[in-house]
Amino acid sequence: MERSERRLNIALAIGLAGFTLVPWYRIESGFFSLRWLGNFPTGSAEAPGLLQIFEYGRWTLAVIALLFGAGLCARAFKVSPLRSNMLIAAGAAGVVFLVLQGLAVGFSSWTWAISETLFGPLADGQPSMGAGAGLVALSFVLMFSFGLAERGVLRGDAFVVASIALLVFLVSIFVFYPVGSMFVGAFQSFDGSFDPSGFIRNIQDPSIWSLDCAIGGNRCGIAWRTLLLAILAAFSSTLLGLCFALVATRTRFPFKKGLRLLTILPIITPPFVIGLALILLFGRAGVVTQQLSNLFGIEPGRWLYGLTGIWIAQVLSFTPISFLVLIGVVEGVSPSMEEASQTLRADRWRTFWKISLPLMKPGLANAFLIGFIESMADFGNPLVLGGSHGVLSTEIFFAVVGSQNDPSRAAVLAIILLFFTLSAFLAQRVWLAGKSFATVTGKGDSGAHIALPRSLSIAVHAIVIPWILFTLVIYGMIFVGGFVRTWGLDNTLTFEHYQRAFSFSFEDGVVAWTGVAWNSFWTTIQIALIAAPLTAAVGLLTAYLIVRQRFVGRNVFEFALMMSFAIPGTVIGISYIMAFNLPPLEMTGTALILIACFVFRNMPVGVRGGVAAMSQLDKSLDEASLTLRATSFRTIRKVILPLLRPAIVAALVYSFVRAITSISAVIFLVSAEYNMATSYIVGLVENGEYGVAVAYSSMLIVVMIVIITCFQLLVGERKLRRENRVATAFVPSAAPQEKAVS
Repeated sequence: MERSERRLNIALAIGLAGFTLVPWYRIESGFFSLRWLGNFPTGSAEAPGLLQIFEYGRWTLAVIALLFGAGLCARAFKVSPLRSNMLIAAGAAGVVFLVLQGLAVGFSSWTWAISETLFGPLADGQPSMGAGAGLVALSFVLMFSFGLAERGVLRGDAFVVASIALLVFLVSIFVFYPVGSMFVGAFQSFDGSFDPSGFIRNIQDPSIWSLDCAIGGNRCGIAWRTLLLAILAAFSSTLLGLCFALVATRTRFPFKKGLRLLTILPIITPPFVIGLALILLFGRAGVVTQQLSNLFGIEPGRWLYGLTGIWIAQVLSFTPISFLVLIGVVEGVSPSMEEASQTLRADRWRTFWKISLPLMKPGLANAFLIGFIESMADFGNPLVLGGSHGVLSTEIFFAVVGSQNDPSRAAVLAIILLFFTLSAFLAQRVWLAGKSFATVTGKGDSGAHIALPRSLSIAVHAIVIPWILFTLVIYGMIFVGGFVRTWGLDNTLTFEHYQRAFSFSFEDGVVAWTGVAWNSFWTTIQIALIAAPLTAAVGLLTAYLIVRQRFVGRNVFEFALMMSFAIPGTVIGISYIMAFNLPPLEMTGTALILIACFVFRNMPVGVRGGVAAMSQLDKSLDEASLTLRATSFRTIRKVILPLLRPAIVAALVYSFVRAITSISAVIFLVSAEYNMATSYIVGLVENGEYGVAVAYSSMLIVVMIVIITCFQLLVGERKLRRENRVATAFVPSAAPQEKAVS
């Protein structure tokens, strides 16, 4: 009872603070700059919610205040069905009306014509929502959650109910609302009025759907080129990833540890750097191109600039990810099933083809899906290597920032891109649905995996070894390219590029960051360090709810959260621009929009890692804690989190690396004040400053390795050790006991 009153008091205090202590609307100079304190609370832009109602006549906020007052009134009652119903009704109605009010009232007047018809014209509009509106929205969500908990929903666990409600609320704002805004934007004109002509014109554009290449014409439409590239890249990276996994697990390859280490490099490499390395090798002034020209008189060509070059760069980038997905699947095939096949006189080739390979289907499907979606979303490599052969991601970018300035075309292209990726996502789920691939049971499973058929072993080695050498050459070019004055023209070794990017000096005992890259570098590190723990926290909390809780709509909840994985970064970027460039939420040009993008774009990986790790923890651990009257929050903090350290490290590392290396979404969201490293490097590439771009990329790779190591040391390791108790005088010996030490 006391705990219920305390948490309700906190929820109501948050709402009161939103109405009285902070500005209701967005502050142009930024809330955390605190410049608004000079005009608070009397300024029209800085006034809190209550003063906005009484002093500035914003009567639409009065309804929100009345609904919040209903929640305050509920506090006067003891815990009862009446109070619970009042909290549920006030919380739900408050959230709904707050959202509708924000969408209906624009800068100058009503946004919707029906609102003006029903309520008459408004004397004045309103700016975007700010800190006050955000606190009141949080208060309404908590009131709604605590009301449900008092009714006994989910065994009355207020923490679990509130967590689910907050996650649904945030995902609705930062995933579904932007995507919905993008769909709406396809049918709007520049002034926001309904105009389907832009959608009809663009959806019928022959440059998107043309099949001229199939009938001997010049080229096919951009949609088919992108789809073909994604299928080729996904198939190639999956096949190569499988070859790497087989070599690492089923052969006597002597450099297996180095093979695993090699898979880390592309993950921490900015996405367009491999494209740059390919240019240094095979471009018109590249090493290989110049050598062939000198030896055989071959005229340097532009074959690299097009779908071929993009395909090579994408396969180099995505093969290590496929390998990481597939190696666990290949190792997980039960040796006893392969031995049973051989006992029935099947040879090694038939056993592999009929037994082992079919059991790898989930991993193959996941690897193909990841490669397909990553190829669809890839922006950096097509921008560097695409030439005149654009893909959907680059065409969306140029439709927004280029001379076209056609938001409707960008929205249509983004919808097509989203359709392709969601189709692949759903096709994979349908293909694997209802099938069992389990080979590991509670029974002991001794034995070793059978060796590969000789012909297959030769084939995978013939593929893997040249690819390893090619990858090493590519990464060698990345680091060497930063120390060459002008690649292909003047190969003199120099530190000029590093000095231009990262020079510094001491002025009056203070460090002056004089290099051109420092501004974007510090911004990138700061935003990545903020986004990484938030992403890990949201992902692991979601995993806890999915694995440990049973509630109505759990499968829908999980599928909705994982949907953001299937949405390409390019679509996320364009949808954020369309959703958060105008009221009710205006965040473009701020650090907040970048952090929100990273958190909800990368959250699914933290979810899947948390689900996998938490599924290995017996439920009796949390049940014992709850039996001893610990709350769910305390159980998570004291019992579960110490045992999830590997998953925490994985979520932190992945989200941090993705925040630094992401480009497809970030390119739309950066501003002069908040410019990310990848966006800055793209600008260097467009200006032909390859040396500085490679130097900057090399520095990012080194910094990421250092910070990843720090994450590992900070979080620590989960230790499960066997402890021998010392024998006492009364007990001749003591059996070793298993003890989990966190």
